[in-house]
Amino acid sequence: MSIAAENSIISDRAADWILAIATCRDRDCFIALFTQFAPKVKSYLLRHGAAEQTAEELAQETLLAVWRKAEQFDPNRATAGAWIYTIARNLRIDMLRHERYPDDGRIAEPAIEQLTPEQQLKTSQGAMRLRAAIDILPREQAEVLRLAFFDDLTHPEIAADLGLPLGTVKSRIRLATAHLRMALQGQV
Repeated sequence: MSIAAENSIISDRAADWILAIATCRDRDCFIALFTQFAPKVKSYLLRHGAAEQTAEELAQETLLAVWRKAEQFDPNRATAGAWIYTIARNLRIDMLRHERYPDDGRIAEPAIEQLTPEQQLKTSQGAMRLRAAIDILPREQAEVLRLAFFDDLTHPEIAADLGLPLGTVKSRIRLATAHLRMALQGQV
């Protein structure tokens, strides 16, 4: 049997395993998928510059994401392997971004006791305007914005919680912040 034919059979089985995980949380299929793909994902990550321990952790995190997101797999859009490697690549990119930019860009608010009464009033009024502006956003945008900024969830966590593709979450946050920026321009 040729390598291409063998890879095709493995890919078909992997797709079936993912679908079984999605429909009935089949642990045996997950074990088979993990056994088949964890070493390959680790090798892929090592080839792309990850350290040994990091590659191991990301490979495990990748397969855990497959377990959590199995319902999102569409065999008509991608092979099981391509879908799994895409998850691994995205996790690696997220990790590299976090390493490069450990500060998430949020500005720590000064403690309330350090604010003057005028500053407290201005902060309170700004918060009220912000809440009102969020309330007029489309429900989908307001939801991801609240999860990201008030519940402090990462984009991948929001995507997993809502069962949405990561790109959709990022687009909704980007649209919501643009709407807020326009609504609050010069007010906060």
